Amino acid sequence: MIAFLNYPNWIKPVIIPGLPFHWYGLMYLFAFGTTYLLFKYQVKNDKLEISDDDIVNIFFWTILGLIIGARIFSTLIYDTSGLYWRKPWLIFWPFNSSRQMIGLQGMSYHGGLIGAILGLLIYVRVKKLSFLKIADLIVAGIPLGYTFGRLGNFINGELWGRVTDVRWGMIFPHAPSLPTNLEWVKNLADKTGISYLGINAVNLPRHPSQLYEAFFEGIFLWVVIWFIFRKRKSFDGMLLGIYLIGYGIIRFIIEYYREPDGDLGFIIFQLSMGQILCFLMIVLGIVILFYAKTRKNLPEKESSSNKHKKLSGRKLQKRIKKGL
Repeated sequence: MIAFLNYPNWIKPVIIPGLPFHWYGLMYLFAFGTTYLLFKYQVKNDKLEISDDDIVNIFFWTILGLIIGARIFSTLIYDTSGLYWRKPWLIFWPFNSSRQMIGLQGMSYHGGLIGAILGLLIYVRVKKLSFLKIADLIVAGIPLGYTFGRLGNFINGELWGRVTDVRWGMIFPHAPSLPTNLEWVKNLADKTGISYLGINAVNLPRHPSQLYEAFFEGIFLWVVIWFIFRKRKSFDGMLLGIYLIGYGIIRFIIEYYREPDGDLGFIIFQLSMGQILCFLMIVLGIVILFYAKTRKNLPEKESSSNKHKKLSGRKLQKRIKKGL
């Protein structure tokens, strides 16, 4: 009995054969565009005093930081060949050895997150805008945009999951085949109805983890933040903290279904690099929530302090007048 799905053979990474236009790159444009439109909607709906020029510049610096951070993390941390350490100019070189344009293949989510935060921080510091307020507006739309990014991974047939025997397990054509001299490989092949007689290696079904992430880290997390927490926001930085915690928890769990990076494998205690970084995300989200909520009370304390100073000043003026 066949108990798996084949990766759709009609899906191709290239939009137009012969031209350097890929669905993955287009999905990035959809992701940025979706987040941008949701940002503008919030500004208009909440009647916030943020100009169109500021919105464009906010996204320019945030996306620039995202691309730089995502690429640096992917090449210097996830790639263990050492190529990019020896030739750092290749990090942003969009051509292969045959001088064909292939774009920037390989991006790290966590690196992109760090880069985006730094890019946004630089801009809001220069313009004297509230980082936490702007960040809340951005992360309210990021998960829905992120959905397109993971769909791009699926179209590329990359970032597949771990081997499985579930009925919706999928055979990805570029996934590594496994040696048939291993007993567990033969057992799983028998269970899913895959013939392995007379061959040394077999491609087994895997979790379509890209689709898991597209739904849970994308659509599900967006619904939770947009329709539940956004309407109950009580201080700036609340949505940012919830996003970091929510994404960190969901991605940490899904990593158990996603194949660890081949070069890195498990880092410590059978945890992948992604899970370690997600744990740090959760911690950062908790710190931001605590800091932002504490900061919320500062204006009241300051106003009370200023009021006290003003009263003290009036008393002093009265004493001076009496003395005169």
